[in-house]
Amino acid sequence: MSYQVLARKWRPRTFHELVGQEHVQRALVNALDQGRLHHAYLFTGTRGVGKTTLARILAKCLNCTAGGPGDEAVTSQPCGECSNCQAIDEGRFVDLLEVDAASRTKVEDTRELLDNVQYAPTQGRYKVYLIDEVHMLSTSSFNALLKTLEEPPPHVKFLLATTDPQKLPPTVLSRCLQFTLKHMPPERIVGHLSMVLEAESVSFEESALWLLGKAAEGSMRDAMSLTDQAIAFGQGEIRHADVAAMLGTLDHRHVLALIEALAEADAARLLAEVAALAEQGPDFAAVLDDVTGILHRLAIAQMVPDAVDNGHGDRDDLLALAARFTAEDIQLYYQIGVQGRGDMGHAPDLRTALEMTLLRMLAFRPQGVPKPAQTPLPMRGEGGSGSHGAPSTGGETAPASGASGGETPAEAQPSSAPEPQMSSSPSSTTEPEPEAEGTPEPEASSAPAEADAEPAQPATTPPWEDLPEEASAEDAVESGMAAADEAPDAGPPLEPSDAPAALDDTQPAVEPDADPAPVADAAGEAAPEPVAGLADEPQSQPASAVEPEEAALADAAPADEEPASVEASGSRLTHEDWLARFDALGLSGLTRNLAAHCMVENDDGETLQLRLDPSQAAMQAEVHVERIREALAAAGFERRLEIADGELAAGSETPKQQADRLAAERHGEAVEALRADPHVKKLEQAFGAQLIEASVKPVTEPARR
Repeated sequence: MSYQVLARKWRPRTFHELVGQEHVQRALVNALDQGRLHHAYLFTGTRGVGKTTLARILAKCLNCTAGGPGDEAVTSQPCGECSNCQAIDEGRFVDLLEVDAASRTKVEDTRELLDNVQYAPTQGRYKVYLIDEVHMLSTSSFNALLKTLEEPPPHVKFLLATTDPQKLPPTVLSRCLQFTLKHMPPERIVGHLSMVLEAESVSFEESALWLLGKAAEGSMRDAMSLTDQAIAFGQGEIRHADVAAMLGTLDHRHVLALIEALAEADAARLLAEVAALAEQGPDFAAVLDDVTGILHRLAIAQMVPDAVDNGHGDRDDLLALAARFTAEDIQLYYQIGVQGRGDMGHAPDLRTALEMTLLRMLAFRPQGVPKPAQTPLPMRGEGGSGSHGAPSTGGETAPASGASGGETPAEAQPSSAPEPQMSSSPSSTTEPEPEAEGTPEPEASSAPAEADAEPAQPATTPPWEDLPEEASAEDAVESGMAAADEAPDAGPPLEPSDAPAALDDTQPAVEPDADPAPVADAAGEAAPEPVAGLADEPQSQPASAVEPEEAALADAAPADEEPASVEASGSRLTHEDWLARFDALGLSGLTRNLAAHCMVENDDGETLQLRLDPSQAAMQAEVHVERIREALAAAGFERRLEIADGELAAGSETPKQQADRLAAERHGEAVEALRADPHVKKLEQAFGAQLIEASVKPVTEPARR
C-alpha cells in the first residue's frame, strides 16, 4: 500500500476528533441534536483550518444509519462503521457531491449540477452538495444558484466553503448560515503534532515543533505537511537544528541572545551577536521585527504575566528576562525599535541599521543606569485599580501639615518685623521666653543676614507675589493662625522646625515689647514676611532652580538641625517627618514620583516600611527603591527599605497629595485676591470682563512632587 501523508491520514472523522474551532463545533452539534437543520451552510477561513473536514463530518452526521433510516436518526456522533459512513470516509458516497468551483466556474456547469437537485438521494438520507472555493464561481453561476439555494427540496443540503467570503454576493450570504473558522494558535498545533508523532513512533524535540507551529501560520494542514517534510529531512527524526535549516528561518535563540545583551547593557556582546547572525545571511529587517516583537511580549510579561503567549515555546525565558528590565526601558527600546525599522530604508545597509538601532537603545537608557536590578513580577500589583487615597483635611493630616508647614513660619513671623531694629540697636536685651534654650551663634547671626538680603514686603502684597521667596501663600496663612492659637504652649517642634525655633530664641532679646498676636493676625490677612525662616525649611524649598545663596542656606540648615531632630523623634522616621523632609531628600525624576506617592507605615530603627499608592505600583523598580534608601541614609536614616503597594491609611496624605492640596489652596487664595482687587472690579463693571480662574498661575512654579 502506498504511503498516505499525515494530513490525510489524521484528518478528523468526528466532531470530537476535531482540533480547535469549538465555536463551530458547538453550534453544529446542538443543531443536529435538536433537529434544527438549515438547508445551506457556509464555512469560511484561511487554508488548512478544517472547512472541508467540517463539511464532510456534517455530511456523515446527516446520512449515518446507525440509529435507523428516518430523519429522527440524524446524530451528532456518526458511528463510522455503517456503509454510509465508510463510503463518505473513502470518498465514494454517491449522494455526497463534492464540486471544485475553481474548475467549474461557468454557468453551464452550475445548470448541469442543479438539474439533478430534484431527484431523491440514491443511497443516503440527504443529497449533500459540497461546493469548495465557492467564491470562484462567476456572477452568472451565482445568479443561477440563488433560487435553488433559497428554497431547495427537503432532501438537499448545501455546504459551501471559501477562503474569501468578501467575493460572495450578499444575496448568497443572506441565504446561508455562515461559520468563520479561526487560525490555529501555535500552542494547539504543537499539542496536536506531539500526539500524532507519538502515535507514529517518531522521535522529536519540542523546540523543533514550535518552529513548525510558528511556520504553519495558523494552518493545521500546513503544519502536518511541514512535519512530513521534517521527518524526511531528519531521516525519521525531528530535531531543532534540522527544522531550522529546512525552514531557512532565523533561530529564535539568537534573538533572545540580543535581548539578554540589552538586559546586561553589554554593547560588546550585542555587536558580537549581530556578527554571529550575519554569518547566517538573515534578513536584518526581520531580525529587528523579531526584537520589537519580543519587547512587546516583555511589556506584557511585566504587567500581566498570565497573558504572555507561548508562541515560540519561550514563555518561561521571557518571564525571567522581564524581571531584568525596568518598565521605562522596555517602552523606550520598543519605540526606538519601531522608529529604527522605518529608518532602515535610509541606512547604508541593513546590518548597519540594525546595529545602530540596538546601540541607540543602550545610549538612551533612562538615567544611565549601568545594569537594571531584578524586578518582581507582575510590576502592577494584584490590587490593580485600588483607591488613590484622596487627601483628607482632618484626622492625622492636620498635625502633619501644622507641624511641618504651619508652626515653622508662625514662629519665624515675629522676628521679621523687628529685624530692621536688630541691625540698628543690637545691644538691647530682654528676658527670653520660658521654653527658649541656648542656640549656636551662627544660627542667630544668619537670620539678620537673610533678613537684610530679603527685605520685608508690605502687608498688602498679593499672595502670588510671595512665590519667588520660596514660600507659598497658604503656608503663611495657616502658620499665622496656628501661631495665634498655639504660640504660648506649642509642643516640641518636629525636625524641620528646629532652625526657625533657633531664630525664635533670639527674637525676645531684640524686641521686648513685640506682641506676636497682632503679627499673626496680619499674616492671616496677607502674605507672610519671614522669608528667612521659610528659606531654611527643607520641605518648602523647590527641588530645582535654587539660587546659590539660598541653596547654601538650605544645605546648612539640615546639618545643624539633624541631631535635635533625630533626638526629638526618637531616631524613628514618622509620617510627619517624611512629609517635612521629602523635598530635602533631593530625589528627582521617576524616583521622586515614586516616593511622592508613598507614606510611612512603620519604622523599627532597622527596617523602614513605606506603603505605595496601588495606582502607582507599575513604577516600582529596585533601582528606584535603592535611590530612595540612599537619600534617606544621607539624611540620617540608615535603614533597610521596603516598599509595598496597598490601600493608604485614611486621614493621611502622601507628599504628592499634600502638594496638590496646597497648590489648590494657593490657587483659590490667589483667585479670591484678584476678585477683591479694585482694578479687576472696575474692569468687570465697565466692560463686563470675566476672570478665567484656570489662567491664574503662580509667578514661579514650585517644585513638582
